Amino acid sequence: MEALLQLLRPLFAPAFTLWGSPASWLELIALVLSLAMVALNMRVNPLGWPLAIVSSLLYFLVFWDSRLYGEASLQIFFAIVALWGWWQWLRGTMDGGGRLRVRSLPRHAAFACLAALALAWPALALFLRHYTDSDVPWFDAFPTAGSLVGQWLLGRKYIENWLAWLGVNLVSVGLFAFKGLWLTVLLYALFVLLSVIGWRAWRRLAVQP
Repeated sequence: MEALLQLLRPLFAPAFTLWGSPASWLELIALVLSLAMVALNMRVNPLGWPLAIVSSLLYFLVFWDSRLYGEASLQIFFAIVALWGWWQWLRGTMDGGGRLRVRSLPRHAAFACLAALALAWPALALFLRHYTDSDVPWFDAFPTAGSLVGQWLLGRKYIENWLAWLGVNLVSVGLFAFKGLWLTVLLYALFVLLSVIGWRAWRRLAVQP
């Protein structure tokens, strides 16, 4: 891993300085791709998934370099699951066999998602605390666990994915501010707004005949 970081070190050069902290070219490129990805997701356009793969791999490098190992590992998961999500949006079906469409999450599935979050958060936090040198294991673990749930909801076109991302993005703003990743703070602040817009847009899509 260190060899890869050294090889790509020129991309970590500051593109500009924001509030006293340098923003790298790598972080800037990842930001632009991430915004394009969310814009496509809001329009239920499957081209957002390949952008998700590339931006996730770039953010893996950004977060690993900042010792945010939970967030970094999550990006690898995102890249892998994005392949599944891409396939779901192109060929996926619902339980009844119909083509996958935007819809609301059943109540029993919502409880299952909350239970999964309640189990995954402490499990990830304890792993980061005992097996990495993370200085914010619990802070890092929550958006990681929440993103696992959000990614599944997004892949299956459930409206509630936007609410999951809203919670993840709000916590992430504080996490990245603590780490001085100010460009990423701005990105996730925009994600907070886009999560609300996306939720409203998908609700309209779900009631269309």
